[in-house]
Amino acid sequence: MRIRIAAPMERVWQLTQDPAWHPRWDLRFSAIVPVGELPGGGTRFRYERSLPLHVIHGTGTTIGERRRADGTRTSALRFTTRDPLSPLGDGRGYWRYEPDGDGVVFSTGYDYTPGWGRLLDRLLLRRLIGWMTAWSFDRLRIWAEAGVEPERWPVAAVLAFWRTDRPRAARCTRQHPRRRTMQDAPATLDTLEAP
Repeated sequence: MRIRIAAPMERVWQLTQDPAWHPRWDLRFSAIVPVGELPGGGTRFRYERSLPLHVIHGTGTTIGERRRADGTRTSALRFTTRDPLSPLGDGRGYWRYEPDGDGVVFSTGYDYTPGWGRLLDRLLLRRLIGWMTAWSFDRLRIWAEAGVEPERWPVAAVLAFWRTDRPRAARCTRQHPRRRTMQDAPATLDTLEAP
């Protein structure tokens, strides 16, 4: 999944890498708290996702790579939870930041072990997580480009069809169905310490 953001690389990096700002635009998280540095570089963190009657807790590790010869940046992540109510079990993913003229092409790939079984994951949850990711990416784009804070667009804004300036998942480009999800993952993901 990818979206073009007409904002400087440093702005996009800051909004996505700051653990206090990340949950503001990303529906998949309610809180991210760094808990320590990793010996080989990177950070260990705790995360939460608040649901109406339950809060899912988990842990993760992440590492960002800012200096690459081709001008791109990457961020790799691993996560896990012991929460039996979590729809996602162990997982991993990455973000890629590619310079594109006066903007950045921000893309992601991720995979996880289904927490509620493979059938329900295939029929419903992967689609829902994909939609949440795409909608969040567009909410991030609006924040980076126009300075409109993400709280201005709660998930209920999806129903405001008459608003052309609202976040829309359809603004993200999905990967080609034959392309493997983790095909563009950075090498740092393979060496990143498990949570």
